Amino acid sequence: MVEVDDTALAVTDTGGPGIPVLYLNGAYASQRAWRRVLAELGDGYRHITFDERARGKSKRSADYSFEASLRDVDAVLAARGVERALLVGWSYGGIVSWHWADRHPDRVLGLVTVDSAPYGLTGEEGRERIRKLFHRMRFVLPLVRPLGLAARMSAAQHAEVGIDANEFAAAGAPVLLGLTCPVRFVLATGDSLGSEPGEMEQLRTSLDPVLAGNPNVKVSAKVASNHSHILRKDFRAVAEAVRETAAAVEQQGAAS
Repeated sequence: MVEVDDTALAVTDTGGPGIPVLYLNGAYASQRAWRRVLAELGDGYRHITFDERARGKSKRSADYSFEASLRDVDAVLAARGVERALLVGWSYGGIVSWHWADRHPDRVLGLVTVDSAPYGLTGEEGRERIRKLFHRMRFVLPLVRPLGLAARMSAAQHAEVGIDANEFAAAGAPVLLGLTCPVRFVLATGDSLGSEPGEMEQLRTSLDPVLAGNPNVKVSAKVASNHSHILRKDFRAVAEAVRETAAAVEQQGAAS
């Protein structure tokens, strides 16, 4: 357990001499979501996973903001004695990785983002839509919590996490355009829980200007599974993106 602010985070570190890889979860998921990716990659890497506040085995907090998530990355790396790491983030975790890398360019080796893009529901209309979605789901959230699909939060707190994520995602294009480390995306297809038909594909196209404007950013794969199932059904593609990014890190280091 790693203490930070008013809470404690459950952290798993495989140790070893391999490149440190820190995995950042979806908004309400736990570190269990990465188990297939870790098994596919094997013991050649130092895998570090953790549960965010009120997810998995971590403690509750009074602060579930995006800024708190960024501080949690700092706390986990400091607790494990890791100065530089490769960050792999799914959905919300991908957005966290971009902004953390932007603030700590000397500490990030590379990024792998699993199905998130610089697009979000913003403004009062977007915020209200997210709040209504979680209000409708308020009785379901406790039931899906054991499956890693919800956190130990109220429906209103879930909504505020989603609002925060959408705001930071929408502000992500300039951040991604400025990154100098290797960045690889694995994109899903189809829709997601709470999205309108075709909306997720529209979201993914928001990445096109970034791909055109920053040669460090590339799409490693676009896979058949949807947003919710990508780590379960296409874990091999995610693992391959990690290998590809690690190789690019080594090449970049050799060139410098």
